[in-house]
Amino acid sequence: MAEPAGAPDITVRDLQRLIRARYHETDSARGVPGTFMWLIEEVGELATALHENAPDRAPTPEQRANLAEEFADVLAWLTTLANVAGVDLAEALTKYTDAGRVKGVKP
Repeated sequence: MAEPAGAPDITVRDLQRLIRARYHETDSARGVPGTFMWLIEEVGELATALHENAPDRAPTPEQRANLAEEFADVLAWLTTLANVAGVDLAEALTKYTDAGRVKGVKP
């Protein structure tokens, strides 16, 4: 997949810091249950966008742009939830970067 021109390259740690810096006061007040509900709402919106971009349909440029936005929203809300729950996502992802930890694939 080609990287779009001008798209910033950001690490998971950088994203988590950015989300924390911008939103942590509000996110902390909402707590884990409220933040989880926002994440699930965004997952539902992503599901709708994926359905609209199904291989048997010809998605419009607007639908493709919406799909990208919904992926970004889900990632942002997952990152927010990790912040509120006190989880370092970069550290958590070592589960997948350490070759000996995850074996096999789900069918």
